[in-house]
Amino acid sequence: MLIKLYEENPNQREIEKVLEVLRSGGIIIYPTDTVYGIGCDITNARAVEKVAQYKNVKIEKSNMSFICSDLSHLSDYAKPISNSIFKLLKRNLPGPFTFILEANSNVPKYFKGKKKTVGIRVPDNNIIREIVRQLGNPILSTSIHDEDEVLEYTTDPELIHEKFENFADLVIDGGFGDNIPSTVIDCTSDIPEITRQGKGELEE
Repeated sequence: MLIKLYEENPNQREIEKVLEVLRSGGIIIYPTDTVYGIGCDITNARAVEKVAQYKNVKIEKSNMSFICSDLSHLSDYAKPISNSIFKLLKRNLPGPFTFILEANSNVPKYFKGKKKTVGIRVPDNNIIREIVRQLGNPILSTSIHDEDEVLEYTTDPELIHEKFENFADLVIDGGFGDNIPSTVIDCTSDIPEITRQGKGELEE
């Protein structure tokens, strides 16, 4: 299923369709402020497993992150952070950044393994944030990669739908995506460290 949503004013009826897919354990492909993402409700183990198989990784070894609608979800999944780290997040989110934080015990066990961290994303994209807000918990997030060596990320939602219609239950057309991924910042020590420079300049 391919549905069109506009960032300025996402249609509630269409959002309901997306929520229905997520709640029934489906996989969706959605726009962010960087590349298109593929994901599911993080509380649905079977759906998470399916995404991990697509990425050809074990869940606990994967670098998938959680998309939150705002910073109020932070304490649900991350251990308490210092004031300076909180200010850093507040200054840069919503935005094209993934912040790696120490995970707390609420993070579903299948994500953790030996890994004690969680990646948090609050994209500057109203479509996916509104979906997460109405769902009530984060969506798993991992980028769509392309086999094309020139173009690492597919940006056209219609081509994405053509390519993934047998895998994803629903593709959201939110217009052309970007082909630069998010910047990743490791905040697990006192001094935040950029581990992948992608889109966006971090305001420190």
